[in-house]
This record gives sequence, structure tokens and C-alpha cells, in this order.
Amino acid sequence: MLKVIKFVFGTLLRPWRWPGWRHFWWAKTIYLLLIVFLILKAIHAFVYPPLFRWYTGDKTGKLTFPNQRKLTAPEFERLAADLQAKASLPQLRATLISESDSVYAREKSRLMGKVESIKQQAGYTHIDYFRKAGVREYEGPKTCLKCHKTMQVVGTDGKVRKVKVLSDVMSSTHFLLFGMGSGFTTYGYNGKEVNKKGRPIPVGKIDRACGIPGSFTWTGWASLAKALPEEGPSHYVSEGCGQCHIGGMYGPPSDYMMPIHFNDNNRNNSIDCLICHSREYDMNEKYVIKDNVGLRWNQDRSLKAALTVGTPTAEACLRCHQHNMGGDTYEHNEAAKHLGYENPRLLHNWSKRGTAYSAYDDIHAKAGMQCLDCHKPVGHKIPRGSRGVDLVSNDLPGIEISCEKCHSQAPHYKNKATRAILNGHSSRVACQTCHITKLTKNSVVLIDWTNPVFNAEEGVYLPNPILRSGDVRLTVGYLWYQGNGTFLANALGDNPSNPGHYNPLMKALTRYNRIDGYRIPGASLVDNDFLTQLRPELLEQRRRMIEQNILPAQELGNSKIQPFHLFNAQMYEDMNNQGPFGAMILPFDYKTYFETGDSRKSVDVALAHPIVKRMYQYPFKVYMMDDFMKYFGILEGWNADYPLDNTYPGKIEPHWMRQMGTIALNHGISQKGFACTVCHTPSKGLLNFREL
Repeated sequence: MLKVIKFVFGTLLRPWRWPGWRHFWWAKTIYLLLIVFLILKAIHAFVYPPLFRWYTGDKTGKLTFPNQRKLTAPEFERLAADLQAKASLPQLRATLISESDSVYAREKSRLMGKVESIKQQAGYTHIDYFRKAGVREYEGPKTCLKCHKTMQVVGTDGKVRKVKVLSDVMSSTHFLLFGMGSGFTTYGYNGKEVNKKGRPIPVGKIDRACGIPGSFTWTGWASLAKALPEEGPSHYVSEGCGQCHIGGMYGPPSDYMMPIHFNDNNRNNSIDCLICHSREYDMNEKYVIKDNVGLRWNQDRSLKAALTVGTPTAEACLRCHQHNMGGDTYEHNEAAKHLGYENPRLLHNWSKRGTAYSAYDDIHAKAGMQCLDCHKPVGHKIPRGSRGVDLVSNDLPGIEISCEKCHSQAPHYKNKATRAILNGHSSRVACQTCHITKLTKNSVVLIDWTNPVFNAEEGVYLPNPILRSGDVRLTVGYLWYQGNGTFLANALGDNPSNPGHYNPLMKALTRYNRIDGYRIPGASLVDNDFLTQLRPELLEQRRRMIEQNILPAQELGNSKIQPFHLFNAQMYEDMNNQGPFGAMILPFDYKTYFETGDSRKSVDVALAHPIVKRMYQYPFKVYMMDDFMKYFGILEGWNADYPLDNTYPGKIEPHWMRQMGTIALNHGISQKGFACTVCHTPSKGLLNFREL
């Protein structure tokens, strides 16, 4: 054996002994190309990943989960019987109502759950699959891929394709959190459509600072903060972006943003398939845990959850999405009632949209509609429609999602006296304008991250949601909208009766004047006008850029009046990167923020994160930050002076965004819309016709 090894290595190290090396130039060329290829493959596999992690602070490791364990055969059968009984048909459950003996009722349910015809209709087909395959432990995607390596997908062109399931998942927005394609409905303040022409850059939630979460994904993925409530013992609370994203690692997939990414088997098997596909997912397993590598989010890896997989239901989608729709404190948010067996998730006392999807507040949910009835997937790609205000990547931008697909352009037909005039409104007024009549009461309009307040019940410092309301007169802006938005989430549209004169970025969206005599607390603004924060030269530059770049974009397409949740936040900004539409928002470190209430210090801690520091260095400046800031309205590009350096020439200051953000509202639909007189009244109507 030793001789064989010596011969092999001796041959490899002496290429002149290889067949054809000395006699054929083409053989030598092939060998050299092969050598270069193998060297590059080795660098990509073994050198690039650790080098990238060192550069960005990314981490990897083999993951373990507290509730993942192998069941014995008797345990498996008991679990299977219980699940089948629970999933019995409604008529089966109805037969047990008359049973006075609860013990007998349970046994009858268990036995009838064994009946083959009932089992087939109960929906838990994976019980038999797992039984026959001998699967007694769920090991994450590794288990799923034993059967589901590929799948047939009907594309938007109608053609059937076979795709690799893991690749399909890991190329979806639900995993990546960003996009590099041209599927955005976003125009930069420089007048260019994001990623439409030229070299695309990675943009989306992964690298977008926002006043709702107050952080980047890198600095806010998974955090543990010590809570000291006035009542009860001290404990740790979980917070971070990772609770609502399917990647189960120690941070977002940063390498996918680069021209070259790499394979990581730990990451592949970290994906939380069950949070979408399981009917029995236990949200109490969703909390931050700390291992010898770092902080990450735990998952439900139980066999119970795995045996109950199927097509995602609305209940599954809302485990994450109700957080931003109804909000954490919405009384019908089921996920928020199960905050974790350990380190409970922190409840936010505000909501982003305020349009809850539940049978209590949405007519479509009341009718039993599932999310996928409208958002019909193509494989693991979920369409969000061809319209959008915010800078969020879109897997399937060519797929339309609209009221008209079901309700037609003339949806009103019952009342003969009013149907003609109401249907006439449909060409200029979006359905949502009349049929979203209220928001949840915790819908936030103004939030101050720079002056946190101590929440005695939670035992941590939280940002101050200084204005929340479910009243649409206080929370909603009614704007002309043609389906696109700006780089900072401002709806684009124009008045078709008077084109070229509608300018909300200089008027309606630059001040908050919904409450007579109201002054934004602690704000150094004149008449609640956010533009008073700009120097005169920046204000003039803003006027010019809007006239040259934004107004032409507003005139594209067909505009309708549509409702948007108005939002503004006071955050710390890098004033060395300021333009006419604002300055670069800086992230907070959650642990420092929640525990100490020192908002300024928490910014410094977040800025020290390796990847944030790299953003202020030349490679990131050239690769993405220059183009990012041009979209932002800073035409000279990214100023890479690092705020924590002693030589930093700028300032870090607290400021409100220079214009209100506009968040699209599409759920929380009431069957009965507003009456005509809500808008058409001599004074104080819902719509401000003068602004429109």
C-alpha cells in the first residue's frame, strides 16, 4: 500500500511523466487548465469560506436542537395514533359530542383514527411514509431531502420543469432576504429604476436599515437581553430578525450577496422547513439559544411537527407575518401566545401595517381563504404581486395579485341605485381605499428609537411609539399610486386629471398634520415639518431632483387613490452621508439597547460589527455602497469615513426621516366599505381632495 501511495504522489508531482505531456502541446494545455481548475475549486471549497467568515464575522457550526430526538417504535405508534385522532374528520368529531364519558370519547376517537378511509382524509400522509421508511427522528432538511430531492414546477410560462428542492428554497426571498435581479418596483431618487440597467447590487431586507426593526439583519439577527421586570424574576428575552426567516444559522446568508458564494452543509441543514409546512409546529420552540459558536434561533425539530407536514396554511404563514400585520399584541395573534419555553420572545407594542389577517378583521380570512389562494407559489417562490412601494425583493414580479383577478373591474352589482357610480369609481379609486375601514389599535405612525423608555412589564428599554392608532384618519395617507415606490418607500403616482402637478414629496408626505394642535414630542421641527431639518441648499437640491427624476416616474402607468400606512422614525444617522432625502440610518445593538437604554452606545456597539465596518471600506464601497447611495439620492456616492475612527470628520446625530414612509395596505378588508358621505362631505372628509 505504501508503494502505491508513493507511486501516485510521485506521478502527480512529476507532470512530465503524464501521458502526452512531452509530445503534445494540446495535452499539456489541457493538463494545465485542469490543474488551474482544481486549484480554484480547492480555494473555493477550503480557503474562501473561512476567509469570508473572518472578513465579515459570519459563523458556522453543526447545529443541535433541544427537542430533536429519536422515538422508539412504541412511542412512534402512540404519537401517530394521537395525531390521526386529532386530525379526524369534522363529522367524526361531531359523533363524540354526545359522549358523556370523556375517557370513552378519547378512546373512540383514537380507534376510529385507525380506520383507513378516515386516515386517508385526515391529511397526515407522512405518518405512513415515515413508518414504512423507518424514520423515527426528524433531522431537518436532511430528512426531507431523502424523498424530496427534486420537484416538478410549472413556471410562469406554463412549462413544467424539474428543479432541485434545496436550490429552489435557497434561491427564494424567504431564505435570501435580498434580490439582485430587476424585479423591483422601486425608483431611486436619482431617477433610475433599481437594478434595471447596469451592474445590479444586492438590495432588500438584508442590507436595509429601517425604523421599524431599528437595525440591520447582521446586527440584529439573534439577541439575548436580560430583562428586569417590576413583577417576577429576572430572565432573558429573545429578539431579532432571525425569528421570521427560515435560515437557522447565526446570521443571514451574507456570502450570497457576493459574486461568489459557497456551500455550507451546516447551513443547508439549518433551514426551518417545518415552520411553513407543519400543522403542529410549536412556536414555544422559537427562541434564541447560545451555543459554543454564538447566538441563533431554535426551531421545532420534533417528530410530531414533521409528521404533520403539508401545503402551507394561513395559520403557518401567520406564524411570522401576523407580527407585521396585526402585530404582536393583536389579540388574535396565535404565535404571540406561545413565546418560548426559554428566553421568551419580546413582544413589540406596535405594528407595522395594522391590517390583521384573521376571521375577526378580514372578510377573506373569515371565508376560510388561505394565503396561497392568492399568492400561488411556483415551487418555493411566492409571488407578492407586480406592485410594491417598499424595497423588498420579489421572486415572481411578473405574477399579478389584485382584487380584480377575482372581483373584476366592476365588482358592485347588488344595489341597482349605486352600482354604476361605484363601479365608475373603480377606475380612479382602489378597492382598499373604501374597504379598509380601520387598522389594529397598535398601528404605529411615529416611533422614537433615540429616546427609549423603560417598559416595567417587559423589564427592558424599548423605543417610544409616540403615536399609535387604529383610526385611519390618523394613520393612513390616501395617495395617487401607480404601482411603484421610491428607494425610501414613498408611493409613486400622479393625478390623471392634472398630470405633472402632484408632488407629495414636497407636500403631503413631509409633515404630520392629522391632529389639530399636535406637536411631535421632543422633535426640533417647525410645525411638524420634517423638511425643516434640511439646510437650504439641500432643500433646493431636493426640489430639483424631484422635478427631474421623480415627477416623470410618477406619471408612468395608471394611478389610483390608494391607502398607505404612514410611518416615520427618529434614528441616529451618519451625517457624513447626508443628502436631500435623508442620511444613512445607523443600526442599534439590541442587547445594549434593551438592557441599558443607552441608545447612542448601542449604535457604537452595532457599528463595531465586522460586516458593518467592512461597509465603510473600499471593496464594499465599489461593489455596492456607491450605487446604493446614488439610489438614496446622494449622487457623489458613499463616503467611507468610518464613524468609530478618531479621524471621522462627520457627526452622528438623531433625526426624523425627511419624509413619511408609505406602507402598502392590502389586508384587513371589510365586507362593507365606507359610505359615500365619509369622503363626499362639506368638511373634514376622509380624503384631502386639495392635496390629491
